[in-house]
Amino acid sequence: MDQFEQYQDKTVLVTGGAGCVGSNLSRKLGEIGARVIILDNLSSAYEWNIPQLDNVEFIKGDILDDASLKRAFKEDPDYVFHLAAHFANQNSVDNPEKDLLVNGQGILKVLQYAQLVGVDRFVYSSSGCGVYGLDSEMPFKEHDISISLHTPYQVTKLLGELYTNYFHNLYDMPIVNARFFNVFGPGEVPGKYRNVIPNFFYWSMTGQALPITGDGSETRDWTFVEDIVDGLLAMGIKEEAIGEAINLGSGKDNRVIDMATWVNELTGNEEGVAYMARRNWDAKTQLLSSIEKAQKILGYQPTVTFKDGLKRTYQWFEDNWENIEKSAEY
Repeated sequence: MDQFEQYQDKTVLVTGGAGCVGSNLSRKLGEIGARVIILDNLSSAYEWNIPQLDNVEFIKGDILDDASLKRAFKEDPDYVFHLAAHFANQNSVDNPEKDLLVNGQGILKVLQYAQLVGVDRFVYSSSGCGVYGLDSEMPFKEHDISISLHTPYQVTKLLGELYTNYFHNLYDMPIVNARFFNVFGPGEVPGKYRNVIPNFFYWSMTGQALPITGDGSETRDWTFVEDIVDGLLAMGIKEEAIGEAINLGSGKDNRVIDMATWVNELTGNEEGVAYMARRNWDAKTQLLSSIEKAQKILGYQPTVTFKDGLKRTYQWFEDNWENIEKSAEY
């Protein structure tokens, strides 16, 4: 018996469903037998990345647009996975007003529609890399969030949790806040403001030195997207998860220089790395999650090692190189 068969024949709305996490989540839900509605404006994702399944419907629309939201919620979704966001720290520093609009007003509007239709579960993609600060103890545990933050993205991701908690407290909405740690894997297209691993693969495959901002000893808790998806699906059906914030990470950290070396080895790139000054907002030299709460409540257990995840990501790049090369925007 599939542990997630509860989703079979249910209607699931995935905002931001064309992105890395969203496309993998939508594919898994579609394979289980759910009816999946993807709402995405393709501002940082691509239609070719959407699963081509009969039970997956794509609506090109914006979470700030009432007509798009009415169309999506007209399907009366049982579950909402809210992944749509104005993404990335540097992007938020460059465009703070847009960041607030999408990540603040955007989640508020989606929550309002979800409350009107009475969803069975609302799962929000928060950021473990965002809500914990320099004053939080390592490894990061869910109770130890910070209000001393360094980017608008971090501020608005925490704001999203405050809004979901408000709807839970006032309307008894069954919400869960998922705190992602450095997600990577198939489905993430490289480009300006995108994550380091897809950009490193792109630059490495095009024969460029990999730029390291810092000295390379910095560590990150990189987590393979399939493990994140399993955690999200468990959040949607575990009653004990309601009202909780839960880390989804690997529970292990790896050095940036090691990641860069492994990427270059996989691609056969001989250009090596190039060291650059650390960005002024990038104050965290180490990121590491505690996943004890996820293990206890969700039965969550990451199964893909970092090296295996890199190999599978590289295979996806090779398989989709023509589309990736056309889509990468810097």
